[in-house]
Amino acid sequence: MISKFIFHKVLGWKVVGDFPRNLKKYVVIGAPHTSWKDFPIAILARNTIGVKINFIGKASLFKPPFGFIFRALGGAPVDRSKSTNKVDAIVSVFNQHDEFRLALSPEGTRAKVTSWKTGFYYIAKGANVPVVMFAFDFKNKQIIIAPPYYLTDDMNADMDHFYDFYRDIKGAKPDLFSVPNKE
Repeated sequence: MISKFIFHKVLGWKVVGDFPRNLKKYVVIGAPHTSWKDFPIAILARNTIGVKINFIGKASLFKPPFGFIFRALGGAPVDRSKSTNKVDAIVSVFNQHDEFRLALSPEGTRAKVTSWKTGFYYIAKGANVPVVMFAFDFKNKQIIIAPPYYLTDDMNADMDHFYDFYRDIKGAKPDLFSVPNKE
């Protein structure tokens, strides 16, 4: 209730679309991820919609004094310094739960990048779950949620589908976001 009031009335944001209520497992990709503001907006939007979405973040976020907050919000730490197979580990988490929705940033950082990380793709493929696109449209103060997209056997076509969705979206810092060119 408080989240909805803050999201809509105080901040003036709205949600276009909805998370699929009938699906218990999927990967959510959230972009453009260009500012620290993305996280609180995403949490408020998630709470407004009322669907449990989990996320992972760099391990340092989960250390004292604020780590308990990120955990309470549905987060789990990932040590990006180790060369373990994170994709297999996350696919295993999907397989161990009846209900699991994981939000990731395809850019992997708030800094400008020339290519997206593909871990989200391989996680969705390995767990055999669809991808739901979630856009931070700061220009129009709206969160845009696309219908679930079921991956094909053509990674380039799938990635082009994602790029096309985000191409005209303006994040908090538009100069830090770019969609890679089509393959």
